[in-house]
Formats: sequence, structure tokens, C-alpha cells
Amino acid sequence: MTLDPAFSHTRSLSWDEIHAVTRQLARRLQGKGPFDGIIAIARGGLVPAAILAIELNIRKVDTVCIAGYDESTRHDLEVLKRISGDGAGWLVVDDLVDTGRTAQVVRDMLPGGHYATLYAKPSGRPMVHTHVEDVEQETWLIFPWEAVEQI
Repeated sequence: MTLDPAFSHTRSLSWDEIHAVTRQLARRLQGKGPFDGIIAIARGGLVPAAILAIELNIRKVDTVCIAGYDESTRHDLEVLKRISGDGAGWLVVDDLVDTGRTAQVVRDMLPGGHYATLYAKPSGRPMVHTHVEDVEQETWLIFPWEAVEQI
């Protein structure tokens, strides 16, 4: 993986850390529901959404699929899968809000949803209703599902 020069730090996250931070998010969300279901922003929001579904005892889980956060197309977002409705009563989950561009696309589709992330950077923080940890804008987070193992 080549680090974009805009990022001066990297931080690798473990599965244990993701689980702990997601459980913290569940505690923060306790009084903000009840939620009709969870909408995960795929792919980064899939793991936190699964943990939150268990922690908050929510059975309905759906996805919104957005492409555009790889090295070659990071600036071009494409909606691959939408859902019907305005998101009212639903919890919309992602792993990270960075610039806020993905969050803005999803909030435009689902203006009634409650947007929650594990991590929030300053540029995207205004797009999030609930998050757990603030991260510097210049930090690149490496999530455990993004780590490449050499076989």
C-alpha cells in the first residue's frame, strides 16, 4: 500500500480494538433509539454494523454500497446500491468519517437516519450524529479487514 502524501501518520487497528470501540459506540447509542434497523455503509461499515446489531438487539440490517475509496478513484464516488425510504428511524453506520464526502452522499439519500461512526476526522465530523474517537485529519487508519497478509 502506498501512503498518500497528505497523510503524515498511519495507525493500524486490531480486531480487538474495533470490537471494543464498537461496543463503546453501542453504549453511546443506547438512549438515542429505538432504531428500526441498521444500514451499513459497505464495505467499511459492515463489521461495526454486525457488532452493533448484536449489542443493540437489532435484527433488520441493510446496506448502502458506495465505491470510490481506493487509491485510483478516491475522488469519484459511485453509488452501487441504494435502499428505499428516507432512513427515518434507522441507524446508519460506517467505520470512519474522513472528509465527509461519503457521509454527505448517504445523508442526501437517507436524511432521516442517525449517522454513527467509530472514528471521526475534523473535516467529516459535522456529518456524524454519534462517534467514539476523534482522529487527526492527517492520520491514515488501517482497519484489520484491510490488512493484507502475505501467503
